[in-house]
Amino acid sequence: MKQKNSSISHFLKQIDFDWRDIHTYIILLSAPVLLTVYRYHAYPGFFTADFDLVSTADQNLRINQFIRFFVLFFVLPAVYIKFVMHKNLKDYGLGLGDIKTGTKTLLLLIPIIVIAIYFAAGMPDVRSEYPLAKSLLQDQSNLMVYELAYVVFYYIAWEFYFRGFLLFGLKERFGAFNAILIQTISSCLVHIGKPEGEIIGSIIVGIIFGLIALRTKSIWYVFVLHALIGVLTDLFIIF
Repeated sequence: MKQKNSSISHFLKQIDFDWRDIHTYIILLSAPVLLTVYRYHAYPGFFTADFDLVSTADQNLRINQFIRFFVLFFVLPAVYIKFVMHKNLKDYGLGLGDIKTGTKTLLLLIPIIVIAIYFAAGMPDVRSEYPLAKSLLQDQSNLMVYELAYVVFYYIAWEFYFRGFLLFGLKERFGAFNAILIQTISSCLVHIGKPEGEIIGSIIVGIIFGLIALRTKSIWYVFVLHALIGVLTDLFIIF
């Protein structure tokens, strides 16, 4: 048994496995694991709604999708950070960070985003994709509930996972820009199946948002920008 353990230890050393980096390994592995679980257990067509929050079927299904996304990409990483790593969630972007720089960034980029999304919303491939719940094109009675769920459950979880858990969790081990690229690669994969322009845009935005998150030490400024993109896309198409 001792010889067997020695062989395992030797093999681990050969592949540069270090138990001191176990949290890094788990953070990296969380991306393919959680993205796979999301795709097959939290995506329309693969599950039935857990909660009947609105009467319109496709809107209700999408809201349930957002809730499942929140559990996977916010709750699970937050629990891991707090109770396994024993670290402060503010170290992973949940604090306000550099408010001055963050505010300046919002003032600069919000007008650009509004103009860009206004024109993007007129493109046929974007209009065929959004809103995710197509019934919103005819029935806007639950629009506020839908968009609120979209923002709170989907976009907060998105930014916390990609620009928080992955980015801040990996920057010390791999360096800031490498961490930006890792979270950009992972977030881009979620867009597979979306319009080509959106996928390309997700790469550019992933890098820019990563830079902003690191500079401000917070996810909240990029959360505002990302949520604005999603909500405005819906509203410009619907109205």
